[in-house]
Amino acid sequence: MVSHLPALAYPLLGGGSMNPAIRFTVSLGAGLLLLSSPLHAQQAVAEKVTALQEDMRTLQRDYIDLQKLLMQSGVSPALQEQLKGLNDFRNRLSDLDRKVAESGTSSAVFQEQLKALQLEFKNRLAEVERKAAEIGSTSSLALQDQLKGVGELKTRLADIEKKVTETGSASTATAQEIKDLKAQVTKLATPPAAAAAKNGPAPAAPSAEALAELSKTSTNQTLAINIVWTLLCGFLVMFMQCGFAMVETGFTRSKNAAHTMAMNFMVYSLGMLGYWVSGFAIQMGGTAASTSVSAVGTLGPEVGQLLNNAISFDLFGKTFQIAGASGFFLPPSMWCGGIFTLFLFQMVFMDTTATIPTGSMAERWRFLPFCIFSFVVGALIYPLYGSWVWGGGWLAALGKNFGLGHGHVDFAGSSVVHLCGGVLAWVGAAKLGPRLGKFNKDGSSNPIPGHNIPMGIIGTFILAFGWFGFNAGSTLAGMDVQIGVIAVNTMLASASGALMGMVTTWVRFSKPDPSFMCNGMLAGMVAITAPCAFVDSWAAVLIGAISGVMVVYAASLVEEKFKLDDPVGAISVHGFNGAWGVLALGLFANGKYGAGWNGVDGGVRGLFYGDASQFFAQIVGTLTCVVSVGFMGYVMFALLDKTFGLRASDKEQMDGMDVSEMAMEAYPPDLDTVQPKTPVS
Repeated sequence: MVSHLPALAYPLLGGGSMNPAIRFTVSLGAGLLLLSSPLHAQQAVAEKVTALQEDMRTLQRDYIDLQKLLMQSGVSPALQEQLKGLNDFRNRLSDLDRKVAESGTSSAVFQEQLKALQLEFKNRLAEVERKAAEIGSTSSLALQDQLKGVGELKTRLADIEKKVTETGSASTATAQEIKDLKAQVTKLATPPAAAAAKNGPAPAAPSAEALAELSKTSTNQTLAINIVWTLLCGFLVMFMQCGFAMVETGFTRSKNAAHTMAMNFMVYSLGMLGYWVSGFAIQMGGTAASTSVSAVGTLGPEVGQLLNNAISFDLFGKTFQIAGASGFFLPPSMWCGGIFTLFLFQMVFMDTTATIPTGSMAERWRFLPFCIFSFVVGALIYPLYGSWVWGGGWLAALGKNFGLGHGHVDFAGSSVVHLCGGVLAWVGAAKLGPRLGKFNKDGSSNPIPGHNIPMGIIGTFILAFGWFGFNAGSTLAGMDVQIGVIAVNTMLASASGALMGMVTTWVRFSKPDPSFMCNGMLAGMVAITAPCAFVDSWAAVLIGAISGVMVVYAASLVEEKFKLDDPVGAISVHGFNGAWGVLALGLFANGKYGAGWNGVDGGVRGLFYGDASQFFAQIVGTLTCVVSVGFMGYVMFALLDKTFGLRASDKEQMDGMDVSEMAMEAYPPDLDTVQPKTPVS
């Protein structure tokens, strides 16, 4: 195979074989030149464009085959040099486009055709360049059959050049560009024999050892990119804790500000230690076990080699994996970058779950039971449900075991993170009871406004920024181009959620409510978190818009119907919209992404795209979260209330949790405004 490299590296200009990338580029150059014809030649040029479009469709089929061959057998170093030349060629075509536009000879119709050609060229050339850079191996003999047709395209180019010259439509600058373009094509198509006559003999083909080293280097670079990407996104998610602290503190009263901030601060540290002790092992310790249906393969082979122990049982002839069992205390045997990166990323997700109840239970929750709660959530409650969905557990296996779509699918945590936190927020608020003065004897409620709406709005912006890491980072792979789709869908859902939160309160209460603008945006992001990688942009907008309406009515339902006091709206934002998000995936997943997810072939498709079983799997996962997390949360809060007492006394609430629990105020009065009790001599 190596002996054929020179024949494949540079195709012959006249009648020989040629890389489809060059064929494609010459076609694009021809399309660009057509744009320089005058108005009286538009019909003739239009026919040329039509012919080129037909040729483009042929080239598209060529490229599909070519990309398959590139993935199977790689490309030679000589072909990589050719692709570098094509990159320069692309820049030249951009300049030619500019010159044609300056000459003023292109019609609006042709401009649209040009844009389509350019977009196709950029996408396909970028894909070929990426494959070439990744593989860097040798070309197969089968690739030779794909490199044909340059003679015909050369003739087409010459014919178009002649036509342009005859009509006199090209400016002097454009004519010079045509000459340079032709020279560049000739240079790229020069066979290696002719080049060797001028520049000396062609370089020797790489040895097998060199190719093996190159392959190892490429693999290491891919892992490094994935690890850096995952860490950076984890850092963004960690910074979301600042956003939560500002939202919750701004939406509560000033006399409790230091207490609320302290809870949001310490939940990070306490939850992390609980996750280090046992949470990571329970959630992710069985991802590579024989009973698991999913594995993390983007962060290095050590993840699959070491996180391979799980607890499971057999029932009805099926295996149910219920928890991981490796990785407690991150032992020295797991001292590697991939596993530590996975720990960091999953830990900051857990921290989001643990901080949600601090909003619904604010202004009356004693600090000691809060500290114990934070540790338990990180060590047991969050990881157990997380292992069923993200650790290869039984909910993920609903598709493989029972034919329910791809199992319960949650891309970035609408159920694992937000619904879990929302359920704990509900149970905790119910067990704790309302703030002093929230409800009257007749059951009616009194509004207790927050002290700093601007702080809450700034916190919401911080959360929206961090959410890009939350959702796009869940690919765990910087090489996954789906991150662009995920980020945009996240952004669109947040926008429509904020809009509908504003509109709904404007209609209901005659004034737009800034707090529900914020909660509408947060609700939209909560809901899109599960389906962000699987839905089209219009569906993302719709999902967010429904969330913006839902969060307003859900807040009223929680307060008026269930008599729960939720100072910041955590239950309506995370609980209701977390459930809506996973159900929305079961409705709107378009089947374009997620092939092989949880061991099931084909992309993830929802009810509206032909797979009703996926919607049923989402229902099962949602109900499981509500029941299991609700039960564990109730037991935990009941024990804490029995042993330490959850609720601050009426006097402590009247004085403010800052004074009673923290022994300091967030906003102490200035000393020069306080009158001393005794005269100062």
